Amino acid sequence: MTNIYQRLSVMMFLQFFIWGSWFVTMGSFLAANLNSTGIETGRAFSTQSWGAIVAPFIIGYIADRFINAERLLGVLHLAGALLMFMLYQANSFKGFYPVLLVYMICYMPTLALVNSISFRQLDDVASGFARIRVWGTVGWICAGLAISLLFSWDSRAAVEQGLLKNTFLMASVASLVLAMFSMMLPPTPPIVREQKRGDVGAVLGLDAVGLLKDKNFALFFLISVLICIPLAFYYQYASPFLLEIGVENATGKMTIGQMSEVIFMLLLPMFLARYGIKMTLLIGMLAWVLRYLLFAFGSPDGFALALVLGIALHGVCYDFFFVAGQIYADSKAGEAHRSSIQGLITLATYGAGMLIGFSTAGYIADLHVDQGVDRWESIWTFPAAFAFVVAIVFLLAFRDRLPRSLVSETVG
Repeated sequence: MTNIYQRLSVMMFLQFFIWGSWFVTMGSFLAANLNSTGIETGRAFSTQSWGAIVAPFIIGYIADRFINAERLLGVLHLAGALLMFMLYQANSFKGFYPVLLVYMICYMPTLALVNSISFRQLDDVASGFARIRVWGTVGWICAGLAISLLFSWDSRAAVEQGLLKNTFLMASVASLVLAMFSMMLPPTPPIVREQKRGDVGAVLGLDAVGLLKDKNFALFFLISVLICIPLAFYYQYASPFLLEIGVENATGKMTIGQMSEVIFMLLLPMFLARYGIKMTLLIGMLAWVLRYLLFAFGSPDGFALALVLGIALHGVCYDFFFVAGQIYADSKAGEAHRSSIQGLITLATYGAGMLIGFSTAGYIADLHVDQGVDRWESIWTFPAAFAFVVAIVFLLAFRDRLPRSLVSETVG
């Protein structure tokens, strides 16, 4: 592996190690240590969506015009280190939430920045980026294993002692390391381009709105927003659920989902070639249904097979809908709208869809608390039923396919 690959791989590892250090366990931390309600927990997770909405402005109007991408990455992670340390010290939701909101506005643009730096520095993006991006997944897995197996911060006793807040301290230290490491990355200067009318629309993906005239793409767009509602339930409540039913080393065991993500990413081209885009997307949606039914009705004794399968389905859930959906959107955009369409889909999913999803998850959770005890069967049944209805609508109404040439390129 060349020096540039090594540096980019370390960058990607740290980028997702930071996110995985605190995001998975935040729901448990809020409930156990800040006594947050479901609505408040939903508001906390929704900061991701607000960050995703603001991110295009930061990337489109700062990184592309005024400052090297690696320097902006360093500045944002330096700010992130300070904000994470403030979250580590927070002792009330009132003090926690505004700091988290500012942090996510700083962090979400860095997801695009690490991709941009990688794309600009690689000679062969098609084969090289996958080799680098996989280290991000490894970073997320290592963060989860550190929390569970190295420090045991997510054990029931540790959570009751307030040790779960140390996840924010770990993220703070990792953010500081990446801030300093960013200055060692190769220079990635701004892309100088003429200012013109429509730039705001291009950055936000709004100049691709015309593609919604295609009824199949319009349906896919709507389905992408709706399927994020059940997705939010997993991010928000999987960790508290596993902790409450007594699963040991829950955060480490949740990394099974990221491991499966790597496997199914490799299988995705084969499914697209053999079954087509409609069936691949449908499999992804139905995997959400199965996952939540396994969570709702699987035996919680020890770490039952049903729970293992539910977590392992993350690879199918994410890769077969979201990654396949990005490929489908790109096929509809053409050269003129290639960047804009991805911006539009990001706003639809991580922006609007997740924003609605986190709020809905918090509301449903608050409805199903009985004398301080969560009725998880009812909580998980809702996203299962919702995803099933969305999948049926998609099955009956969607009538599109990927171009043969794109399928060949994807498989090749």
